[in-house]
Amino acid sequence: MRPTALPRPLAATAAVLAAGVLAACASGPGGAPSAPPGRQGAPGARGGPAPGPTFETRNVAPARAEIRDAEGRTLGQATFTQGPFGVLVVTELTGLPAGVHAMHIHDVGRCEAPFTTAGGHYNPLFRQHGMLNRAGFHAGDLPNFTAPATGTARAEATSAAFQLGAGVGTLFDVDGSSIIIHSGADDYRSDPGGNAGTRVACGVITRSAGADSTGAR
Repeated sequence: MRPTALPRPLAATAAVLAAGVLAACASGPGGAPSAPPGRQGAPGARGGPAPGPTFETRNVAPARAEIRDAEGRTLGQATFTQGPFGVLVVTELTGLPAGVHAMHIHDVGRCEAPFTTAGGHYNPLFRQHGMLNRAGFHAGDLPNFTAPATGTARAEATSAAFQLGAGVGTLFDVDGSSIIIHSGADDYRSDPGGNAGTRVACGVITRSAGADSTGAR
């Protein structure tokens, strides 16, 4: 994949909640909040307009991946939904060993066991791996999740480091992409894979059945 600049992730902050409390306490006549001098209408300031969306969502179809283990047994699926500020990834799996598992988006849409055909992590900027690595992170890095003793797990994550639409950061480039479940936990630091163990399951990411494919390239 070509090293192109990805849309900048927008970080949520707890200060937004504090701003709401302060605004309520500093309300002017009639209950309207009183903005500090010089801040009225300033973009991004408390009381100012919220930042605009980062990603296009019109005509961008959702995506899914059927996740199978190395023996070809279906363990579940992952769904991908494009929002204005990132992609919501939801995985629902059964038959996993109990414990903490890493989950990553990989660079190639192929899942032949032992899943090395999926390539490395999706990493168009050639950064190092890990959210806690100062030289990181990969665009395909996602949080760990825990499978209970029943082996049935649901995990939800959001990412603004990739998108389902056309353009930079798309998961639907010429060789596609996949989602991999690992046997162990990602340490969020070690390059290139977070010491997450073997690849125990894989799913090729495709447009959802019957969905309009507008937005793919």
